[in-house]
Amino acid sequence: MEANPNPNSMKFVVNFMLLQDGISFDYPDKASAEQSPLALELFELPYVERVFYMSNFVTVTKTENVEWLEIQDEIRGLIKAYLENEKPLILEEFDKDPLFDENDSEVVKKIKGILDEYIRPAVEQDGGAIGFASFDDGIVKVNLQGSCSGCPASMVTLKSGIENLLKRMLPNDVKEVVAEGV
Repeated sequence: MEANPNPNSMKFVVNFMLLQDGISFDYPDKASAEQSPLALELFELPYVERVFYMSNFVTVTKTENVEWLEIQDEIRGLIKAYLENEKPLILEEFDKDPLFDENDSEVVKKIKGILDEYIRPAVEQDGGAIGFASFDDGIVKVNLQGSCSGCPASMVTLKSGIENLLKRMLPNDVKEVVAEGV
């Protein structure tokens, strides 16, 4: 278990890969989790608000009215038992890398490459993910997932970290970075 900048999220790390590199699943509520049996089980706990999977971890976001000390063992036990029984994490199948598309413009390929190489590892370390949404007229739109969604520090990270890096590396192309659906 690892804490992260969002006080209502906790990252539960396992010692093997749950998903291929670059693939993540974010379930902001029970209704969105119908393709994920583990997330559905976690949502049965009354204090679970969001479930996120990536590489070798599950990030759980809790309600504010309960403390991690009261619930972390129950969540950890549920995740551990589920994975030890080798049940499927997700019921969906993917046949290509969702990050890269051969039809992307050169600028979009560069933006995605920078997000993948420089930004994604740091965001993952905090139990979240960043996804490329679109690029139009100098504005990069990204999706923040996992612990980043609703995190008080995410807007600071977005503007002072991600936006500054993209502007510095692609000064003639990137004017601004904004988060969608925050």
